[in-house]
Amino acid sequence: MYRDRTIAVILAAAGSGTRMGGRVPKQYQLIEGIPMLIRTLVRFRDHGAFDVFCVVADRDNLALAKEMADRAGLPDALVVEGGAQRHESVYRGLLALPPEVEYVVIHDAARPFVSEKIIDDTLEQVLSYNAVVVGVPPKDSVLTLRAPADSLRAPSGLSPETTDIPPSCDGDWAAAYLNRQELIQVQTPQAFRRELYLAAMEQAIESGSFGTDDGSLILQIGTPLRVIPGSYENIKITTREDRKMETRIGNGFDVHRLVPERRLILGGVEIPHETGLLGHSDADVLTHAVMDALLGAAGLGDIGQHFPDSDDAYRNISSLLLLKRVEALLREEGWTVENIDATLLCQRPKLAGYRKRMEENLAEALFIDPERVSVKATTTEKLGFVGREEGIACSAVCLLHG
Repeated sequence: MYRDRTIAVILAAAGSGTRMGGRVPKQYQLIEGIPMLIRTLVRFRDHGAFDVFCVVADRDNLALAKEMADRAGLPDALVVEGGAQRHESVYRGLLALPPEVEYVVIHDAARPFVSEKIIDDTLEQVLSYNAVVVGVPPKDSVLTLRAPADSLRAPSGLSPETTDIPPSCDGDWAAAYLNRQELIQVQTPQAFRRELYLAAMEQAIESGSFGTDDGSLILQIGTPLRVIPGSYENIKITTREDRKMETRIGNGFDVHRLVPERRLILGGVEIPHETGLLGHSDADVLTHAVMDALLGAAGLGDIGQHFPDSDDAYRNISSLLLLKRVEALLREEGWTVENIDATLLCQRPKLAGYRKRMEENLAEALFIDPERVSVKATTTEKLGFVGREEGIACSAVCLLHG
């Protein structure tokens, strides 16, 4: 039984993840509130069959990978600096394993939904076949394009370095459909007897031929490869579209004092009035409440953190410009704004005639349809500081998708 063997798992987490976007590579980004790497580590931790855990990370994120291994309850996990290519990274992880390891399982850190059954099946099969990969039949037809030997150019619209843009073939390319019954989309985990995989990797290094994944190295040395069923849910998170949709709700609240000789600006609209709102910027209380709601929903702090009133760069600045910066931060983190609902608390002046322009300004700054922004206004029946016309307050809620 595999539970009597010494088994290690190497998580490949050294990729840049540029197609996913974000300030950190995809393997460290959140999936339903939990970093992807932690989710993947926990899947293998909870299985119970693994004696050694190894995370191969890029140089810039070694400390972050170590922190996430600790948070996953694996303080003894090895964290190894990866190389420029995936095969180099996995090889470095392999060399870092202690000598008693008999079998090694290699898995993409960006496949956080691998099931216990797939891990079970992989471990059981590797004991008999020494080299195992999981995969699923393709759902779509697959077309292969082959160029004549004297043609060096790619199909129009497709550069040799690009693999994620559908090619368009022209007369210089021959197209043929492949038989789907003979095809498998290979996933991870992939499991090998350690000595076998080490021999395959060393031969690949010597020949300079690294194939497309770990299993292809085994075939290059003439060893049979066992293929077992994977799952369509065992996806590799590559682009934002691969993420399971996450929804976040945020709320924001702001208050500014009304004083003479200040402009009254709400939602980017200047409203004629004998007093205006006091603040370091234009004191747009509506836009400030919206910004705080958005930042809070995305877990990015608050407006005081991003635009402190101690910084002269923000003195008298338009709050709509700051809102555009908040939108850029959200987009960088993979969030889109679904809707905004804000309520102004104001005794005077009456704001009904300005609401539509406020909604349009906020929508334009956030690149959303004005129908997704609602601005309401109410009085406090002359109660409190609002009723005494000492200030204006605003409450806002938002919904984000990511």
